[in-house]
Amino acid sequence: MSGEARKKLRSQMHDFRRRPEDLKPEQVQALEDLFEKVPSLGTIYHLRWEATKIFDTAPNRAEASRLLEDWIVQARETEMDWEPFITMLKNNWEGILAYFEERKSSGPVEGLNTKIRVVLRRSYGIQSLTTLWTRILLDVNWAAKKLGPTIAEIRGFVNQIQKYFSECYT
Repeated sequence: MSGEARKKLRSQMHDFRRRPEDLKPEQVQALEDLFEKVPSLGTIYHLRWEATKIFDTAPNRAEASRLLEDWIVQARETEMDWEPFITMLKNNWEGILAYFEERKSSGPVEGLNTKIRVVLRRSYGIQSLTTLWTRILLDVNWAAKKLGPTIAEIRGFVNQIQKYFSECYT
């Protein structure tokens, strides 16, 4: 593949990751041309966005379960090996369907955990636990803009942890 062709393919991969409704008509056409050359890529693209649509629109757990089962059948009808993904989906079926009850995910908690890990990496050499807690609270407080009202709950939890551990060390 020439350098120019490689550059064009790389730019199409950015479009490949974007939602179809966010693409301009010429981007859609370029992707369709790519899918004619590499049909399996088109299959992956369309099945991915069908699965995303289920998570965006399914009104409840039962409907989501039915739609996901239909999606699995559709994926198995392709000539591609979706079994590792389907196995993971089935192994986590109840947890995945739990999302449709309240439309909440563990994303904010995972983001907070990541932020704490970053603070810990940046805080090498801090000798005081109080300083470390302060640094974490400062960074988490900045994250309050994204997390909203749950930040008060997080602060309360952090205070409970700090209180518990303050009794464990001397």
